[in-house]
Formats: sequence, C-alpha cells, structure tokens
Amino acid sequence: MSESRITRRKVVTGTAVTAVGVPLLAACGGGDGDTGSSGDGGSGGGGPLVATSEVPVGGGVIVADRNLVATQPTEGTFKVFSAVCTHRSCAVTKVAGGTIDCPCHGSRFSIEDGSVTQGPATSPLEEVAFEVTNDEIVPS
Repeated sequence: MSESRITRRKVVTGTAVTAVGVPLLAACGGGDGDTGSSGDGGSGGGGPLVATSEVPVGGGVIVADRNLVATQPTEGTFKVFSAVCTHRSCAVTKVAGGTIDCPCHGSRFSIEDGSVTQGPATSPLEEVAFEVTNDEIVPS
C-alpha cells in the first residue's frame, strides 16, 4: 500500500514551480489584441497602421506591434496580411523582392495575395480587412 504525505520538500518545490511558472505562462498567454480567429490579425482595431506614403510600391512594411504587414504590390493597390507565418507561427521580418519573408524556416509569401511562394509553409498569410482613410491604412 502506498502512503501519500505532504513533506516540507514537496511544499517548497511546489511553491518554486508556481513562482516561476505563473509569470512564464502569463508572458506566453494571449491577450485581447493577439492574433486569433477574429480575422484582424491581432490589429486590436485601434488607429491607423501606417501612412500610405510609407509603403513602397512593389514592397511593404511590417507593423510589428500590431502583427501585421502592409504591402503595395502596384501603385495605389494596398494589401494587409497577418505577420504570423502559417508554418510555425514565427513573426515575418522582411519584405523584399516581392515577398514577405519568415526568418525561422525560410517561408516566403507573395505581397500580392499572401500566397506561399516558398515553403515549408503550405497555407497563405491571413488577409486582413482594411480601408484607406486620409492617406492612412486603417484596419476595418
């Protein structure tokens, strides 16, 4: 028969695990503005992403604090995508040569429609609804 009792060692170990684990879980946990199924790519809604003049034709800009990428494939045509790679959820970090690039495993996505141009990702970046207001790109 096995006897279970609480010892001083178990109490100290449990307290240490809780003291370290809870802050780590809080840091990893999602808040109200994080990427989710709402389709806003984590924009949180608040205010403009970027001025249209800051988005280069044939390129784009990463708005890291909102987890979004704004692109301008052709002059006057803008697109907004989630900045979260669909392969392993890394943040994309670069827009160059007509692609949005993820540094983790080399996936690349088209600035035109977010489709995969180079794997290992197999799904496109999530497109985010937006509008252009007063020469600024604003999530809808």
